[in-house]
Amino acid sequence: MAEIRISNPDSLDKPLGQYSHVTRVKAGEFLFIAGMLAAGDDFDAQCAGVFGQIDKALSSAGAGWGNVVQFTTYLVHSQDIPKFMTYRKREFPKFFPDGAYPPNTLLMVDRLVQEPFLVEVKTIAAL
Repeated sequence: MAEIRISNPDSLDKPLGQYSHVTRVKAGEFLFIAGMLAAGDDFDAQCAGVFGQIDKALSSAGAGWGNVVQFTTYLVHSQDIPKFMTYRKREFPKFFPDGAYPPNTLLMVDRLVQEPFLVEVKTIAAL
């Protein structure tokens, strides 16, 4: 079983959202989940679908949200950053009830694999 310690060292500024600066991991195995996409009529629906896909991928390996050690998020529109932060503030306490949110790198891209997609999230988990 993986030993995962998520923290925000006092020497670093407070995170700007639902993430932490550092994850320290001792694990025998890692799970690398490709960037997940989901169709949806709006940004919030796509976020729900993306994190639903991540949940299924984690479950397929016998893992859960507590195994996640890092996210990389890709957004197409910078105007969606507040929507993304709102989604995380609402949903992440359900995924991570201890408040230890994994590090997340947020990147803006020109587009994703198909035009309608607005958000993609890649995940790394320790088993």
